[in-house]
Amino acid sequence: MRGGADGLVDGQGQTGLPLPGPAGGRVLDLLRWAGDERLARAAWSRLAEPGDPVAAKLVAGLGAGPALEALATRSESALDRFRPRLPALSVEADLRIAERFGARLLIPGDDEWPTGLDDLDAPPHCLWVRGPAHLGQTCARSIAIVGARAATAYGQRLAAHIAAGVAIRDVSVVSGAAFGIDAAAHRGALSREGSTIAVLACGIERSYPAGNADLIDDIATTGAVVAEAAPGSAPLRARFLMRNRLIATMTQATLVVEAGLRSGSRNTAGTAAEHHRVVMATPGPVTSAASAGCHDMIRSQMATLVTEASEVMELIGALGRDAIRPARGVDRPGDDLDPGDRRIYDALASTARSVDHVAQIAGRSTAATQACLGRLQLAGRAKRVDGGWVRCRRHCP
Repeated sequence: MRGGADGLVDGQGQTGLPLPGPAGGRVLDLLRWAGDERLARAAWSRLAEPGDPVAAKLVAGLGAGPALEALATRSESALDRFRPRLPALSVEADLRIAERFGARLLIPGDDEWPTGLDDLDAPPHCLWVRGPAHLGQTCARSIAIVGARAATAYGQRLAAHIAAGVAIRDVSVVSGAAFGIDAAAHRGALSREGSTIAVLACGIERSYPAGNADLIDDIATTGAVVAEAAPGSAPLRARFLMRNRLIATMTQATLVVEAGLRSGSRNTAGTAAEHHRVVMATPGPVTSAASAGCHDMIRSQMATLVTEASEVMELIGALGRDAIRPARGVDRPGDDLDPGDRRIYDALASTARSVDHVAQIAGRSTAATQACLGRLQLAGRAKRVDGGWVRCRRHCP
């Protein structure tokens, strides 16, 4: 007999009723919930921590319902990690809480399910969602914008500016509703009446952090607020890292605006890179510790440097349609001339100069200078006047 998850999946687990410990009194409830895929997945969102590898393997190998049956009828030690939560488990109570807050339950296979999550080794068993946005359609054209909680004013302005810029191009902004860059990105999208999604590390009925409660409510009014953990779950530190994997894979790309060398945002970017999403980062002052993580990602070629929404769109948008022209400085008079004519143009002034004087300054023969002046006159760059030739900074009449 094998006591691990492998033994349960391949049917070699130990069976028998009644179960020892707290599972003993819940067998009928577990079997009832196991008969409905949606209820079974809701139960697993309460029993297992987000990203739990044992639960993920059980559900993937057996199905959510049979995996719950295994918890009710088998006594392998691999299942012991889930048993302490059995006494408080009530799927109906969780559904009532969700209904009270206007939330709905999504499971894999639903039309609204973000299919990018299926790339994860341990995808969420279900999602608790409140807000009118169709999650699947919204995530199909979306970008995660994440960064430091202790963000600088520069970082918050930049995050809001880029978020607003992609929002007007019908790209949804996904973030974690935290202080700093997350909140700035959400607000930037909302400022242009764009769609934005907040992914929480706690239950769907909680507004965390409490200081962003109004912002989270605003997001739920027009976009979507998403939670993997069951209602009532607290925002534990480990759940933030697990939350990040959802943000990284439910979107097309991840943009990091300000991140230290050790930060959750770099964790999000790393997960996005592992799953072949586009990763971008914005630069900051080289002396800023808040941007050190971004600079390291750019230097190691993990992330592409971007500075504005148009550069983001070039990486995630439609080929050709969202392409941008290469950056260049301000055009100056004479930039469009070939080198030979430019030498003659530079030798001219606003006061008249003779052909010989121009030739002397330019280091050209008189004949070559005369020919260049003729071309410059045709191009509207030079004009013959009494006493010689003058330069035209604008097109000569």
